[in-house]
Amino acid sequence: MGRFWTLMTHLHSLAGPSVMLVFPLYASVMAIESTSKVDDEQWLAYWIIYSFLTILEMLLQPLLEWIPIWYDIKLALVAWLVLPQFRGAAYIYDTFVREKLRKLGVSTKPRTTLASSPSKEKEKNKFVDFISPKKGRHEAY
Repeated sequence: MGRFWTLMTHLHSLAGPSVMLVFPLYASVMAIESTSKVDDEQWLAYWIIYSFLTILEMLLQPLLEWIPIWYDIKLALVAWLVLPQFRGAAYIYDTFVREKLRKLGVSTKPRTTLASSPSKEKEKNKFVDFISPKKGRHEAY
């Protein structure tokens, strides 16, 4: 039974970085490369909210140390933000952040896309080719 709990502890330790960083990083790159603006908004909202959560966590660290299940609560919250079935990050941004920005007088009009010029498109394609090699292309080492 001891090995089972050791395995579960290691899986739990890997779940946080996977859910909070690895999957959102991958999904963000795929969102940039897609033609849909909806997924771009979801992932930009995720990084805004995740950054705010991280800063808040750093500031409240002495208090959060007294909550033994804080990491589990944070993991569940971030999973809700990340999972495409819920679109939690976009919901939080639309409901709370955008309203605060409007009250402060900040314009929340849609902006033009970053890849409007051919040179930007080439740069973006180079990055994607770098991180995702083409199928069938094998290089000898």
